Amino acid sequence: MLDAVLQFLSGGVAHAGWVAMLVYLLVVTQITIFTVTLYLHRCQTHRGVDLHSSIANFFRFWGWLTTGMVTKEWVAVHRKHHAKVETEEDPHSPQIYGIKKVFWDGVSLYRDASYVKEDLEKYGRGTPDDWIERKLYTAHPYWGPALMLIIDVTLFGVIGAALWAVQMAWIPFWAAGFVNGIGHWWGYRNFESSDTATNLLPWGFWIGGEELHNNHHAFPSSAKFALRKWEFDIGWAAICVLRKLGLAKVLRVAPTLDMRPNVHLPDAETLKAVLTHRFQAMTDYYRNVIVPTLRDEAQHAGEGIKSIPRRLRRALADGGRWLDGENRERMQDVLAKRPMLKTVCEFRNRLAELMEQRGADQALKGLQQWIVEAEQSGIRALQEFAQRLKGYSVAAG
Repeated sequence: MLDAVLQFLSGGVAHAGWVAMLVYLLVVTQITIFTVTLYLHRCQTHRGVDLHSSIANFFRFWGWLTTGMVTKEWVAVHRKHHAKVETEEDPHSPQIYGIKKVFWDGVSLYRDASYVKEDLEKYGRGTPDDWIERKLYTAHPYWGPALMLIIDVTLFGVIGAALWAVQMAWIPFWAAGFVNGIGHWWGYRNFESSDTATNLLPWGFWIGGEELHNNHHAFPSSAKFALRKWEFDIGWAAICVLRKLGLAKVLRVAPTLDMRPNVHLPDAETLKAVLTHRFQAMTDYYRNVIVPTLRDEAQHAGEGIKSIPRRLRRALADGGRWLDGENRERMQDVLAKRPMLKTVCEFRNRLAELMEQRGADQALKGLQQWIVEAEQSGIRALQEFAQRLKGYSVAAG
């Protein structure tokens, strides 16, 4: 009897080798990643995709089993993150809490945010509220991980407890820490969005496509995160498979920017496209107006573009929003010595303000005036951008 117990504790019922246990761990953790990105994020939070009830209920059960997270809480915290991004009300911004806090202790920030009942009611609307949600998943969130521990130990013996510990740390580390932390700290940006979100890698394999975080912040409701030809989103690949099987319906993807020729003055269609693609417009402005102007003025002064610190050069893309007081003064000194660069940065700030105006008529008049003045500026890069901006259009279908 004792021998049988010891044998069970050492190997469980599976008697699996380390390779089999590693494969098991990778499979179950990736299913958990898909639960977060497909069900909690793209389906429940942003309504970019509608999952068949069988798939949705499986993910809901798997999330309870492997994380103990409550759907309404996760959705509310993430929606608030988008609504209050990079402000003191953001549940997990590295700009507010610091990268070390978010990266290593992001789970506590999530937990604290999930306790705010007013936010749950405001941001958690539309999430499941059936009997099993109320009586099991929400009422007893820790029963799931406890059951998972029993399953792991039964399968693999004592070593199963170590596998379980990795499972429990998987989402807190990769989602709460890595995506929410590093994803607002380091990486590349396709879009000059109004936050610090970055794409960690152009190939979103490991974290379900969540690596493409800047793309997501530019178009939050899009079910597809990969927005450039060289990018890959494994979560979107999974959605496409489910769609072919009749188990998913795509509701929204990021709109495509189109260009109309021979537009003499911006119209309502132009305004709609500029507002829809505001982050693309600001990205184009930085790359095609600010950077060339900066380079030209540096050359005229007998300097290289690197004479200005990279952080300050990048800050010109957002008006220095994320600079501290000292660096903001340094940026103003740079602009004071370069009048043409100062002019294009002022045009950039005016364009950004136009995109925040509420009234459509007022915004259109402001955009038309901006175009006229840009074309009369005598700055070639700015004139060419104005010509391109007039042709902005949202591609059909």
